[in-house]
Amino acid sequence: MDEDAAPPVDPDDPDTIQWRRDASTSRTVRLLWSLGVGTLFAAIGIIVFWRLYDLAGQVGGQSILLAALAAVVVTILALAVSSNAGKRLEQLLSSLPLPIDSPSDRGLARALDAAVGTLVMGVVIAVLMGLGRLIAQSGQLEGIGAGLFTGLAALSLPLAIVALVLSAFLRSVGALDRDEEQIHLFDPDHRIDLSLISAVSSRDVGDATVVTLEYEQPDDQYVAGPRRIAVPPAVAAEIRSIVGTRRRRLSERVTRQLRRVGRRLRGVVRR
Repeated sequence: MDEDAAPPVDPDDPDTIQWRRDASTSRTVRLLWSLGVGTLFAAIGIIVFWRLYDLAGQVGGQSILLAALAAVVVTILALAVSSNAGKRLEQLLSSLPLPIDSPSDRGLARALDAAVGTLVMGVVIAVLMGLGRLIAQSGQLEGIGAGLFTGLAALSLPLAIVALVLSAFLRSVGALDRDEEQIHLFDPDHRIDLSLISAVSSRDVGDATVVTLEYEQPDDQYVAGPRRIAVPPAVAAEIRSIVGTRRRRLSERVTRQLRRVGRRLRGVVRR
């Protein structure tokens, strides 16, 4: 959107409802993004750590590597439970010789979410792989073996992709203009004219509501626009109310017109 252009809605208008759903405002988006990114980082981290552990074993440095891992885990846990995690993380990053500018508060929060997600999913994957190796060595569950646990660990990767896709779908920024009966979506930009919506259905997903829009087809012409949008429950209720009110008004107009036609027909028959 052009920053010099006039905004599509007036933010001070009482008939305008604005919303922002992202990892900083939605628990569902935050959880899905954290676990999705964390799973990918955890898989890479486990592979790298296991390779370094084998190399460290050749020089007797496995204890140093384990101590470094424990220090990283403790640091992440301390930041996760801290009431001032953003400032502590910023201080930690500033003490490291990294060629990066000072990150924003939102960036620090996302980095901490990714670290916590990596830690959680790293533990889950490591436990599954450890159980698989333990069962393979003990000879238990001969009919299944370690394949079940290895398969579950591998399944976490496609599930991580699904989580990231869902987090992207549930993320939305927009405004509902109740006076103009229009929805303005940003990033990407879309304008939905509710006068072209014939029916609305919705389903709650976490702390969001996925609204399905059915468009009218005037003169059998296809109307372009998103068919499903994720909005806060209050916005979904407003959309249902607007579309429902329009449908009732349309039904009432059709009923009145039919009554006029009926009265005229009765007058013609009487003559």
